[in-house]
Amino acid sequence: MSAASGTMGGMADGYDLDFLPTRLPLPRPAQETRMLDYPRFSVLLDPSRRLAAVTGVNIDGARMLDLPRAGEWQFDPRIDAGEQTGPAVYASNDLDRGHLVRRRDPGWGDAARARAAMAATFFYPNAAPQAAGFNQSKELWLGLEDHVLAYAESTDQRLSVFTAPVLGDDDPPYRGIRIPLRFWKVAAWQGAGGLAAAGFVLDQTELVDTEDGLLAAAPLGAFRAFQVPVADIAKLAGVDLGPLPDADVLRVRTTRPAEWRALAVPDDIVL
Repeated sequence: MSAASGTMGGMADGYDLDFLPTRLPLPRPAQETRMLDYPRFSVLLDPSRRLAAVTGVNIDGARMLDLPRAGEWQFDPRIDAGEQTGPAVYASNDLDRGHLVRRRDPGWGDAARARAAMAATFFYPNAAPQAAGFNQSKELWLGLEDHVLAYAESTDQRLSVFTAPVLGDDDPPYRGIRIPLRFWKVAAWQGAGGLAAAGFVLDQTELVDTEDGLLAAAPLGAFRAFQVPVADIAKLAGVDLGPLPDADVLRVRTTRPAEWRALAVPDDIVL
């Protein structure tokens, strides 16, 4: 792993591994990555795939601010544009620039700092191509952190969240990159019994079709969201998740065998 030079306006403290009472290191991918620190979050960018292999953000739910949406997607000037998936990939097709660290996640505390942190989520290393079809499964995916944060409010109201595409060898080629078919997310918080974590996977395979060199959404395709064992995410994405697999609520809070659980509504989530 190498660190990118330069700062983001002197405010790029990056992901804080001591944000929770239990020290939680940033997950580490097996491949070489570039470390990019932003206000309250970090991105480990795979320059060969031009996409993030890991993102990590600290969220203080008790200090969240409701600020207007502001920011325009742009290249991170600290690294070469050729190592980032930029606007050409998203032009004239059914792809969205999908935030990995959500815009609101680092937007807490002092208003000026929150505003700068939210604006920083619009750098291209924090984006990944997602099919534009918006349905219940994708809404559920986007709302997972809100659901977990509401649950965590009974403790210290803080979360550390890690999100990235699964950079698979079978991802279809498109405009010089390969479009990830799956995404993973692990949310961690300090529960009454210690560190707790929940893992999720979003599958957009049915919505991605690049056979003719153009991206099209399959007419009957859908996003599929799952709660999955955190240990499975480590294997699937090839990342070292440190203490998170042992803190998995599917393993320590339930008597059922750990398995992939399809999610249709928030009540399907096990916390």
